[in-house]
Amino acid sequence: MDVSHILENLNDAQRNAVTSEKQHLLVLAGAGSGKTRVLVHKIAWEVEALGTNSSAIMAVTFTNKAANEMRSRIESLLKGPILDSWVGTFHGLSHKLLKRFYKEAGLSSSFTIIDSDDQLRIIKRTSKELNLDEATWPSRQSQWQINAWKDEGLRSINVDNKGDFYAETVNKIYKEYEEVCKRDDLVDFGELLLKSYETLVSSTSVKNFFQTRFKSILIDEFQDTNTIQYKWLQEIASKKTNITAVGDDDQSIYGWRGAKVEHVNSFTEDFKGAEVVRLEQNYRSTNIILNAANALIDNNKDRLGKNLWTEKLEGEQIVLYQAYNEQDEARFVADVLKDWMEKGGTYEETAVLYRSNAQSRAIEEALLRSSIPYRIYGGVRFYERLEIKNAIAYLKVIFNHKDNPSFERSISNPTRGVGEKTLAKIRHTAKQYNISYISASAKLIDDGKISGRGGTGLKDYLEFILGCKSFIEENLLSELMELIIKDSGLYAYHAKEPGEKGKTRTENLEELITATKNFEQSISDNKANSEIAESYLDIISLDSGDRQASEYDDAAQLMTMHSAKGLEFKLVLVTGLEESLFPHGRSMESASQLEEERRLCYVAITRAMEKLYVTHAESRRLHGTDTFNPPSRFLREIPKELINEIRPRAQTNIPYNRRDFKETKIEFEEEIGIALGQKVNHKKFGEGIVLNYEGSGDSARVQVNFDNAGTKWLVMAYANLDKI
Repeated sequence: MDVSHILENLNDAQRNAVTSEKQHLLVLAGAGSGKTRVLVHKIAWEVEALGTNSSAIMAVTFTNKAANEMRSRIESLLKGPILDSWVGTFHGLSHKLLKRFYKEAGLSSSFTIIDSDDQLRIIKRTSKELNLDEATWPSRQSQWQINAWKDEGLRSINVDNKGDFYAETVNKIYKEYEEVCKRDDLVDFGELLLKSYETLVSSTSVKNFFQTRFKSILIDEFQDTNTIQYKWLQEIASKKTNITAVGDDDQSIYGWRGAKVEHVNSFTEDFKGAEVVRLEQNYRSTNIILNAANALIDNNKDRLGKNLWTEKLEGEQIVLYQAYNEQDEARFVADVLKDWMEKGGTYEETAVLYRSNAQSRAIEEALLRSSIPYRIYGGVRFYERLEIKNAIAYLKVIFNHKDNPSFERSISNPTRGVGEKTLAKIRHTAKQYNISYISASAKLIDDGKISGRGGTGLKDYLEFILGCKSFIEENLLSELMELIIKDSGLYAYHAKEPGEKGKTRTENLEELITATKNFEQSISDNKANSEIAESYLDIISLDSGDRQASEYDDAAQLMTMHSAKGLEFKLVLVTGLEESLFPHGRSMESASQLEEERRLCYVAITRAMEKLYVTHAESRRLHGTDTFNPPSRFLREIPKELINEIRPRAQTNIPYNRRDFKETKIEFEEEIGIALGQKVNHKKFGEGIVLNYEGSGDSARVQVNFDNAGTKWLVMAYANLDKI
């Protein structure tokens, strides 16, 4: 049989991987090196060249999309369907196993798979039955912990509490939750893997079925496997099964999700005699981009080691932009995207990457001002995020008591004992007397028709809203927003959400405080605080979801670095390369976490095909506070000769120490009327020194370091600065 079509268009390393005669194979596939091609062609090779039945091959992926793509490409290469195939995700294949061997698994044939929401409801009910207060023992946190135990292959009986009161309590919930699921024949996503693994271990007939059937098992994204997935693989494979693991230890970025990069390192120990093939030829990026990525990742220890290279041209230097602040950074991003478009590119070819979702706000606003269409990849716009909508709902109802939808959202987030029964009474009373929900709430309390926990919660809420209304008369919008977020319980409510979700939500809430600070500094001092707040509400209401580009529009892609994995773009901007932001402050806790941050940077850099921009800001107002973090260590790890560093027209820090200060000072003074280094007075912020300026005419902005209020950017047209 002619199998030349399977091997054509493969490089030497890819060909070696596809035709390897070793029982076990570890393919270290660098970014853009064609790992999916190798997987597909290896399966085709085993079917056509080695005569293996396609039903005797199992291919494991991490997403249904990847599984469907793999199946389609295999069928295209083989020019026919692959029947009775086991190509799918760990969860999908585990479900298939349990459906076939439900009796051995101790399930009925009609067992039900429950989603995350259903699981949470059961855990909430279980916690209530155990008389555990939701505020003290948040069900989402318990859900996260239970799923984490399952990912480690632990039942409640196997959990070692070690005298830990938290673990002991959550384990009680876990035990009761297990009983509910067993009684009602329910299987959650974590259970799919754990139950199928336990069935393989306990049932000789099930294990024999799989070990006899499958001659070859191939695993994609091997670096992302967690404990139970790796154990599952070891059980399902016989001593005669061929194992091919394809992955990249340099792209292991999901440790916070339970992924163990150690599985890549231990593969050759666990599967003796395994061959290691390195795919180092990159088909995506220029040499300069790859040399930067190689130099960066070489700072990580315990790597299996590889160096990406390409036959492409050397390429352009990486552009490093040192911004004044996050707004200057955002404007630079917009300028780069616009320039790319004007030179014949498309927005679809570009991506803006950031470490934290909260960073997107300033970038979104800059793109909107520049009329650049954008799309948030794998996420939602800043003002459409759940936690932001919750906070804004409070602001809306403070200034408009008739806003019933905002009342319902704010009264319910966080929960304060006002349940559906109480809300139904409020709705009925509002309809009966043709009044707002707030007025109806006050009436019901006055009439003594709502009591108990619901009545107390409702009364506290109304007092809080009225207090906020009074607060804004003497305080700034940003101070009101901070009050709403902290004193309403909203911050603590979202902080209780497990893992990265809770951290991201609280970061976004802190960034909302920053957004209001920036807004109040950009408008006239003549406006009352309440007017400023109402103007802010008007603006964000107009900035609605339809401003984001639709699926088929030409649009720049905005995404976190984690979301960017597996994607590629001709032009990439990696933003926010500052210590404590990237690498993230939380990564300083351990060397392994810092190495994962470096791998994340490696992933970000290798998304770029032609042009790469990296940015950092001298000062950044993030999470509600001004920070002055030094440039990221990752920038120092990239060879200087690969970088073209550019700076804004004027310098920050102490610009009046510059040699060209005289010329800059004269230019600025002629245009604005105030010189760099000039002492000024502002009626709200007091005395300060002019550090910087940008723009011209009505859009001219000046940066002032105030003695008591810190560094602020002000629009000259509204600042009303007096020279001292």
